Amino acid sequence: MTDLELRIDGAGPDRIVLAHGAGAPMDSPFLESVARGLVARGIEVVRFEFSYRRARRAGGRRGPPDPERALRAEWLEVIGRLGGATGLVIGGKSLGGRIASLVADDCSPRGLVCLGYPFHPAGQPERLRTAHLVGLRTPTLIVQGERDALGSRSEIAGYALSSAIRLVFLEDGDHSFEPRVRSGRTHADNLDQATGAVAAFIRALGR
Repeated sequence: MTDLELRIDGAGPDRIVLAHGAGAPMDSPFLESVARGLVARGIEVVRFEFSYRRARRAGGRRGPPDPERALRAEWLEVIGRLGGATGLVIGGKSLGGRIASLVADDCSPRGLVCLGYPFHPAGQPERLRTAHLVGLRTPTLIVQGERDALGSRSEIAGYALSSAIRLVFLEDGDHSFEPRVRSGRTHADNLDQATGAVAAFIRALGR
């Protein structure tokens, strides 16, 4: 990943590294909002893009994400560029958080944060992506919209998950944490709750 760009916002003793979702860049409105909310709470935020996304930005191919093995290797390279996982919290939005969860136990970061974990593809609840979450050892926070089409609160209640995983549900939120108007909540409300929960989780990990 010779053309890898790391975007760093804020500064402080607590650092989280975030990867983007499958179809969005590292500067998507969602991740921009998350980064602002975490920086405002004293958390340093590092973001990067997988190579398939960088190719799209440069005007190249617009196919699906690279195979899981390649994405895992890229996550590990990013961690190496940052001097190793010790002291880091890793994670990301959807795909970015899922791939981070697949490498977490191998590199032993301080913690793992998944923002809208894709428990299954949309419309395919039988295709679970939870096998590795049963024995996950890394302290983990999953922040999930209650009505996420890739894993709703009611669906998740039936999954076997590691005791290392803590779940925070955002009222009436979808996969991007957006609630319906009739809920009385706003997207800003849910993003603020999400970043508050992430900051509290990181601080509770200790150093």
